[in-house]
Amino acid sequence: MVGSCLYIRNDLADCVTKSDCYLKEGKSAQECITSHMAELPLECQQLYKSFVECRRGMLDMRKRFRGNAPPAAGGNNAPGGTTQVDSNTPASS
Repeated sequence: MVGSCLYIRNDLADCVTKSDCYLKEGKSAQECITSHMAELPLECQQLYKSFVECRRGMLDMRKRFRGNAPPAAGGNNAPGGTTQVDSNTPASS
């Protein structure tokens, strides 16, 4: 798997393989994620949510050319952080 979600996936895999569900109960990592999500540490749950959002972003046609935004970036800002300014209104001082 190559893509912008690879690092999140690896972090999720590391987190799940260190959990009690995997180590003590002997369940597979996939079974821990699909059937025992509530038993996983909060960090694993958050990584899973981030991974799902990242994968969803890869399929979103609006993000296809721009790529996934970094997790901290948000909002509906124009690319480059520019905004449109109306040239007819005088600047207030």
